Amino acid sequence: MGKKDASATGLPVDQYRKQIGKQDYKKTKSVLKATRLKAEAKKNSSGLRDAFLVIAAILFFVLCVYAFFYLNLSTEINLDVDAD
Repeated sequence: MGKKDASATGLPVDQYRKQIGKQDYKKTKSVLKATRLKAEAKKNSSGLRDAFLVIAAILFFVLCVYAFFYLNLSTEINLDVDAD
């Protein structure tokens, strides 16, 4: 097998990429633009959602700590008061 023959047979990945490229070429520009905008919107919204979830988790943790201390301190009996 010579150099010319080796270059003629491409990798399956390259063949797949060419096939996908041909399919994308057949699509209209408006469809491609809509697909790209949809992908970008999905990518950007995930960052906002993740930030919201982190803030919600921190607030929930602080609320749990506050509730723990509130319940423990409110039920404590004051021993300094003399009971007659």
